[in-house]
Amino acid sequence: GCGRQSALATRLLRARGARVVQLLDPRLDPRHWDLVVAPEHDRLDGPNVVRLLGSLHPVDSAWLAEAAGHYAALATLPRPRTALLLGGNSGHARLDTAFLHATLDVLVRHLEDEGGSVLATTSRRTPPEFTGELRKRLAGHESLVWSGPADGGNPYPGLLAHADRIVCTGDSVNMLSEACATAVPVHIAGVDRVGGRPRRFIDSLLGMGRARPLDGRMESFPVTPLRETARVAAEVKRRLGA
Repeated sequence: GCGRQSALATRLLRARGARVVQLLDPRLDPRHWDLVVAPEHDRLDGPNVVRLLGSLHPVDSAWLAEAAGHYAALATLPRPRTALLLGGNSGHARLDTAFLHATLDVLVRHLEDEGGSVLATTSRRTPPEFTGELRKRLAGHESLVWSGPADGGNPYPGLLAHADRIVCTGDSVNMLSEACATAVPVHIAGVDRVGGRPRRFIDSLLGMGRARPLDGRMESFPVTPLRETARVAAEVKRRLGA
């Protein structure tokens, strides 16, 4: 089961003899399940807790290769291709207009100085005024902006597959986890505007060198893709004796 909504159902299944793995912190004692898989930033401990860095997702080499083929048209955009994964405000993030302007200033300056292109996608949290400003600032430059069905199908997998670098806002653990599963540098926008559990995850990424705060240079750096799903699956299988 996944999340608090499934916690009761999975507990009942275990009471009837099923082997049960609960994903994410159920906000109850982990002893009620055979295993609980939870992000490190949730700080959940216990002998039956499997911890991971970030979130579970499907992004790996095969996934990226399939996405690269499916969105092959993106390869025609000039390099370096910068993917912008733009979120918005949350209970742990304060992303305002000043933040957006500062982030776009960096991207536009690089477009003017070195060429290349920006491939941008927004999320459900992105306010409409952010999207409008994004389109305005990128007009006249090589770019792609997706903000909803009116722009066609969501090219998000293709952005991850064809990017030479990724700029990702710090409000979403899921977006950051998927960005860091690629083999390109990740620059986090708005690090100083994020707190709570997402900030703990960001600090882990910065500490291990998998990501850097977005600055004016956006320098490249060597990376090792962060891919926890296969490791966690193997650990669950080992512990359950499957």
